[in-house]
Amino acid sequence: MRLVAASLFLAGSTLAVAQGSPHKGIEPGDIKKSVAPCDDFFEYANGAWREANPMPPSMVRWSRRWAAGETTKEQLKGILEEISAKPGWPAGSVEQLIGDDYAACMDEKSVDARGAAPVKPWLAEIDAIADAAALQRMIGRFHAVSILVPFALVSASDNHEPTRVIADIQASGLGLPDRDYYLKPEPRFAEAREKYRAHVANVFGLAGVSAAEAKAAADTVFTLEKALAEASLDNVSLRDPQAIDHKTTFAALQKLTPRFDWGVYLDAAKLPRVDVNVQEPKFLEAVDRELGATPLPAWKTYLKWHLLRVASPSLSTPFVTEAFEFNNRYLAGAKEMKPRWKRCVESTDQLLGEALGRKYTEKYFPPAAKARMQELVKNLLLAMGDTIRGLDWMEPATKTKALEKLATFNPKVGYPDKWTDYSSIKIRRDARWENVVGGREFSVRDDRAQIGKPVDRGRWGMTPPTSNAYYNPLLNEIVFPAGILQPPAFSMDVVDAVNYGAIGVVIGHEISHGFDDQGAQYDAQGRLQNWWTPADLEKFQAKGQCVADQFDGYFIEPGVHHNGRLVLGESIGDQAGAKIALLAYKKSFEGKTPPPTLDGFTPEQQFFIAWGQFRGDAIRLETQRLMVQSDPHPTGKYRVIGSVSNMPEFQRAFSCPADAAMVRPKATRCEVW
Repeated sequence: MRLVAASLFLAGSTLAVAQGSPHKGIEPGDIKKSVAPCDDFFEYANGAWREANPMPPSMVRWSRRWAAGETTKEQLKGILEEISAKPGWPAGSVEQLIGDDYAACMDEKSVDARGAAPVKPWLAEIDAIADAAALQRMIGRFHAVSILVPFALVSASDNHEPTRVIADIQASGLGLPDRDYYLKPEPRFAEAREKYRAHVANVFGLAGVSAAEAKAAADTVFTLEKALAEASLDNVSLRDPQAIDHKTTFAALQKLTPRFDWGVYLDAAKLPRVDVNVQEPKFLEAVDRELGATPLPAWKTYLKWHLLRVASPSLSTPFVTEAFEFNNRYLAGAKEMKPRWKRCVESTDQLLGEALGRKYTEKYFPPAAKARMQELVKNLLLAMGDTIRGLDWMEPATKTKALEKLATFNPKVGYPDKWTDYSSIKIRRDARWENVVGGREFSVRDDRAQIGKPVDRGRWGMTPPTSNAYYNPLLNEIVFPAGILQPPAFSMDVVDAVNYGAIGVVIGHEISHGFDDQGAQYDAQGRLQNWWTPADLEKFQAKGQCVADQFDGYFIEPGVHHNGRLVLGESIGDQAGAKIALLAYKKSFEGKTPPPTLDGFTPEQQFFIAWGQFRGDAIRLETQRLMVQSDPHPTGKYRVIGSVSNMPEFQRAFSCPADAAMVRPKATRCEVW
């Protein structure tokens, strides 16, 4: 969408609730009235809901939003059960593919009867590896089914010519969440290492390996993975686009890793020998070094583990249970496994997401909802334009560049204009693992087919039922799947204050990603190129440091706090999103009768409460530990209080005194946009 207006004009009438339609506001019953909003706004906004709705044992996060996501899965279940119950769909049709995939997944008896048999041919192939060339061919085979070890090669827009797609080579190949789990001495990491070794041994045991051999295999796997971890960048470094920008010719790539035959690899993958981006050259050098230093039997053990790791959720119950015990119970804190139907819904969405999403949006995402959401997006973009023009710290030259970038934003809402054609995948009702392999092979072929071609701007990075959103800096696009466009994020039945406070802040958040510490490094054409004056860039970075320092002070438990640099982009996005969403909301009724107070709350109070209720996640401590280690998103509590505590508008809305806990002193108050 190109913005040409010089001032913010909002077509408020298209968003206002029509005469006679519901005038529903925030959820007053969710509010914990014993807590003052100026003391702890997160607890105030929906503490009562969390107390009345304890987290289900299978979940690791819980709020109205997460509950809505589980409701979406129930809707998908209804679609899949209805379709899978009807035989005779034409081969390759959407109905045949999603119906048979779901039926095969749900046939637990047949899956259990096969045990580890589905992966035995793969294990035999690995056993037959006799030399380095065969090992490299098997790595290529793994990549063809998206088992990305010890590195990954995927398509990506060229940082310097984003209208073209190139191959992007990334560090990969670890079984623990990230490098620090292998290297840091803290007790929680040391414990995770021991649990991981035991988990690897247990899975090898399920595959028929003796206890002694399984323990030795786990040691072998860990040793090789640790060597890879030592050469990997940490999560904060990976957030810097400059740190992972190393465009390289084919000849230079081969010189970087002389032991790996890239010609054979690319030919097997049907990829051209063109320039690639190597995100982490030192990591790739380490892979090459290990190809020479690590014995062939150890590499074979490593490949067997990653095959079993990826396949376990699609094999018999003992494999599924073991994977759950380590990944979900130990690392994330879940108390019990999700029911099989829910895991099968998630699997079908992952493998055939646009086929399933097509059925979902036909039934649950009407055109009127898409139109209203598009209007919200337009208004938020205009509000961001007013914000940029009104900045007192930015020079006119930088403002011009920022507004040029804003004008090229491309919003996508609901679902793709052109659906992915999955008809080439062979899906059967009696082949659970083979269906998974077929879906993964299709995804890899589809991804590789983009390399060397002009970028296809119609492609989506999330499936339509997904309850999430994203910004892509290389394409300068903001994307909102239908799955997030439901209460409490968005509803056709609520007053504008609620929609602006929930999905409006999400829209503003995604827009501001184009101008956070990462997005601000890309220009209006999506090129990794500086467009800031030196003075403005210095001011911008200082404002970002304020936010990083703020979040460094947020602890989830004694001794464990957020990493401000890791969560910087998301934290900038939350505050900027709330600011521009509130601006857009206020502009929507300029010249009109102001919206009324509802349930005793002013429109501004409803706006902020809607944000607090949307983000009001209860999160298991184990999951919080994972998040502060590797997730660029802060926990829900600090997303709420971290953003609004910097906003004078919040202070005024709730008449908070200057020394209130939810009001940051002027000397430490942060505002980037």
